[in-house]
Amino acid sequence: MKKYVFTKLAGMFFTIICVAFLVFLAFAVIPGDPALAKLGAQATPERLAAMRAQMGLDRPFWERFFSWLLGAVRGDFGTSYSYGTGVSAIIAEKLPVTLLLTGMSFIIMTACSIPISIYTAKHEGGLADRIILIVNQVIMAVPPFFAGILITYLFGLILHWFQPGSYVSFAQSPVRCLVYLFFPAVAIALPKMAMTVKLLRSSLLDEAKKDYVRTAYSKGNRTNGVLYHHVLKNAIIPVITFLGMTLTDMIAGSVIMEQVFSVPGIGRILVSSISSRDYPVVEAVIVLLTFIVISVNLLCDLICRITDPRIRREA
Repeated sequence: MKKYVFTKLAGMFFTIICVAFLVFLAFAVIPGDPALAKLGAQATPERLAAMRAQMGLDRPFWERFFSWLLGAVRGDFGTSYSYGTGVSAIIAEKLPVTLLLTGMSFIIMTACSIPISIYTAKHEGGLADRIILIVNQVIMAVPPFFAGILITYLFGLILHWFQPGSYVSFAQSPVRCLVYLFFPAVAIALPKMAMTVKLLRSSLLDEAKKDYVRTAYSKGNRTNGVLYHHVLKNAIIPVITFLGMTLTDMIAGSVIMEQVFSVPGIGRILVSSISSRDYPVVEAVIVLLTFIVISVNLLCDLICRITDPRIRREA
C-alpha cells in the first residue's frame, strides 16, 4: 500500500508540474499583451515598457516559469494584474464558495441516487421502475446549464422561491446562503444523479444473480438482509470510482453554474480573469483545480483498494 501511495503521489506531482507548464506556455504564445490590456487607451511605448517590466513580462520565459513555480510551492501565486492584490488571497476568498456549491450538489446526488437505485433494483420491471428509467433518460439528455436556466426561470422568476442574482455570503447569513446555493446545486446534481441511478441499479441487478447471493438466501436470510449486507457492499465498489469522476465533473459544473446563478466563486473569477488577461489568477486557478481533481481520484482509488481485497491482490 505504501509503495502504491508513493507512486500515485509522484505521478500526481508530475501531472501538476506538466499542467502548470502547459498553462504557462499557452499564455506565453497566445496573442495579446496583459500590459497593453491593463493600460488600454493610455498605452504609449514608454508606459508599455514600464508596465511590462513591472509585471515581469520582460524576463525570459524559463525564468518567469521557474520563479512562478517556486512561489507556487510556497503558496505564493503572484499578484493579480487586475485587482492588484495577491492571487492567494483572491483564491482563499472565492474557493470556499465553489467547494460549498460542489459539496452540496454531491450530497444531493448521493442522498437521492442510492435510495432510488435500491428501490428500482428491488422492483425491477415494475411501473415505478419503468417511469424512473424514462425520467432518467430525459434528465441525462438535458445539459446542466440549461437545467440551471429552467430552474432559475421556474423557481426564481415564476414561483419566487429565490431571487436570481441575490447571492448572500455564508458569513452574512448561513441559511440564506445555503437556500440560494441549493438551486444551482440541484441543477448540477440532476444529470449526475440520473447516471448514478442507472449505474448502481445495473450493478445491483448483476450482483443479485451471482452464486453467493443464492447461497445467502439458502441460509435463511431475508431479501433486505441479503441486499444491504451482501449485494450492496459489492455493487457499490464500481460506483465509488464513478462517484469520484462525478465529483470532479461537479467541480467543472460549479464553475459553469456560477455564471448562470451569479455566484461569486472560482468560476466567475476565472472567466473574468481570462477576459482581462489576468494570467496569474488563471494559472493559479487551473493548477488548483487540477490538484483537487487528482486528489479526489487518488482518494477514490484508495477507498476502492481498502473496500475490495481483490484489488489489493491483483496489485
